[in-house]
Parts: sequence; C-alpha cells; structure tokens
Amino acid sequence: MPLRLPRFAATALLCSGLVASALGLTGLATPPAAAQTFTDAQRGEVEQIIREYLLKRPELLQEVLAELEKKQAVVEAEKAKAAVQTHANALFKSARHVVVGNPDGDVTLVEFFDYNCGYCKRALGDLQELMQADPKLRVVLKEFPVLGEGSIEAAKVAAAVKLQDKTGKKYFDFHQRLLMGRGQADKAKALAAAKEAGFDAARAERDMNSDEVRASLEESLRLAEALGLNGTPSYVVGSDVVIGAVGRDALRQKINTARCGQTSC
Repeated sequence: MPLRLPRFAATALLCSGLVASALGLTGLATPPAAAQTFTDAQRGEVEQIIREYLLKRPELLQEVLAELEKKQAVVEAEKAKAAVQTHANALFKSARHVVVGNPDGDVTLVEFFDYNCGYCKRALGDLQELMQADPKLRVVLKEFPVLGEGSIEAAKVAAAVKLQDKTGKKYFDFHQRLLMGRGQADKAKALAAAKEAGFDAARAERDMNSDEVRASLEESLRLAEALGLNGTPSYVVGSDVVIGAVGRDALRQKINTARCGQTSC
C-alpha cells in the first residue's frame, strides 16, 4: 500500500520549502549561483525569521498538513482504482471464488476477511442486511488470513469447502457459522462448522492442503497486496476500494454509486 508521508517528514518538507521560498529558490531545479553564495550567517537569519513566523502561526502547519493528506488520499484512491481495473478478472470473475447473493447482480461487492477478525464479525450483519435489501447485489467473499496460524488454517478449510459448493448457498451457511463462532477460529472449528453446514468434513480436511486450495489463497493474497489492503474487512465495490468496517450505510452508498455509474441515475 502506498505509504502516507509521516507528519514529521511533511513538516520538514514544508519548512524546507519555506526556506527555499525565502531564498528565492521556489520552482527552480537547482539554486542559482547567487543563492549559493549565501553565508552561513545569512542562512541562519532566514531560518530564524521562518521559525519565528511559524511559532506565531503554528496553525499554518496544521492547515498545510491537512491539505497534503487530502491530496495523498486522492492519489491513493486513484491508484487503487487503477489496480481494480488491472486485476478485474481475478477480483470479479475468478473460478476460485464463490458468489453469494445474486450471481447475476448488476453490482459486485468483494469482501476480504479474516475469520478471527472482530470487525469482520460485526460487519457480517451489515452484509446480511445489504443482501436482503438489495436483490441485485452480487457478493464475492475472499479469504485474507492475516491474524495468525489459526486464521490460515481456517482459511484453508474454507477454500476446501468451496470446492464442494460452487453455488455458494451452503458455503455462506458455513461462512456465517465459522465467523460468528465463539473463540479463535482454527482448523478444528472450521471443520466442525463445515460438518454442521452439511459438507463432507473428511474431504475438506484432505483438500485443505491441495494445490488448488493453495492457489486460491495465494490469489487472494496477491490481490490484497496489489490493492494495498492493510486490514480486514476490506471491500471492493465497483471501482472503489474501501478499507475497514465502514458500516452498512457507507457500503450502500458505494453500491448506489457503482450502480449509477452503469446507468443514468
């Protein structure tokens, strides 16, 4: 994920920019010869003037940093949109994922989740409500195990379970059981949830170490890296990347925006 410029670094750049401006260097690739002849004492005087000015107007730094962060957010959003377009097939049409909701829906919401993520557990209710209220919503669930070995084992079982149900109906039952189960999710709890949902748990245990399961999880991890995802849950809605449990209303707004982008709202 593109790194935000730390505040101390941004402040240093701002101050250096003010120094350059005071010395008449703004917009120049290299300092003119005259500027290079400034003595240390003269430079010290300029720096002192700038320091005193900033001490009198410290809110100026806050304003500039806020504007810098706003511009960085715009740049990151554009990069994320470009990444969505580049990886659209793997995101929306991969043969390795299961679709829940309406498989022929006009808008796709992709969720990257971890079975041990507390925020993902709370976000499940948002997803359920969105699916119930929007019969045209297509949902793709992608395992993104980032919270330890238990999460990885649970994700392997989930990927193995998907091999037994390409329709997604039984898979979503399993998904809900495991995500909302008590305690830390791991191999044992994932296999138990698979059995409760009507899957062949013995087959899932065999398949969880297969090449296909490994390829499925690697695909999800590569996508997450390409999109700059740094936590769960994270979503892709239309061309937008949304990081964090932003809530039902924010997701609904993204869905409506994506839908309007395909039609004339």
